[in-house]
Amino acid sequence: MQKTGNFPVFFSVSNITVFKIKLMNICVFCSSSNAIPDVYFKEAQQLGTLIGQNHHSLINGGANVGLMEAVTIAASKAGAKTIGIIPEKMIHRSLASDNSHEVIVTKDMMERKAHMRELSHAFIALPGGFGTLEEILEVITLRQLSYHHKPIVFINTNGFFDHLFKQFEISYTEQFAKPVYRELYYVAKDSEDALNHIVNYKEIELDSKWFVVPEK
Repeated sequence: MQKTGNFPVFFSVSNITVFKIKLMNICVFCSSSNAIPDVYFKEAQQLGTLIGQNHHSLINGGANVGLMEAVTIAASKAGAKTIGIIPEKMIHRSLASDNSHEVIVTKDMMERKAHMRELSHAFIALPGGFGTLEEILEVITLRQLSYHHKPIVFINTNGFFDHLFKQFEISYTEQFAKPVYRELYYVAKDSEDALNHIVNYKEIELDSKWFVVPEK
């Protein structure tokens, strides 16, 4: 076996078949609430389990609450390396998970998000509040502007993101955003669907963000 970047390559002695397995750092944005319905915890646990079973690593916000802790525990139990990235302010509030194999402490939220983006090969949003929405919308915006070309997935558990997608459609209809930008993200029905999309993802090139190209 040889290793090329994140892709271990297995060569067969008897023939020329080459197998590549994509091993990725998967970033999961999600809720820090412990008060949400159990259906969301079950999906977070399923996602963590699948990340581990498929030999990927988990990157998340590193907190010991809500879906963040649920996905961290499940991923760790399934064999994944778990990396928590957390601002020092939350460390002082004793919010760091003990289940992260590696903890990266940042000075603030902006630095936290930057580290999460830089270390990750793909992004998944589970249901969450304002922080989750900010995180996933930022990576969509950066993809729109070609700062990265990584897959972005919403897991739409219980139809949680339906109203957000309706708002997106208004943006397309009213030409605040180009309809082609539906290709920036994928809406998955569950965790298995999300991981299948990421593993089979192929980069796409999009045209200019602007309807009218500004004069230089």
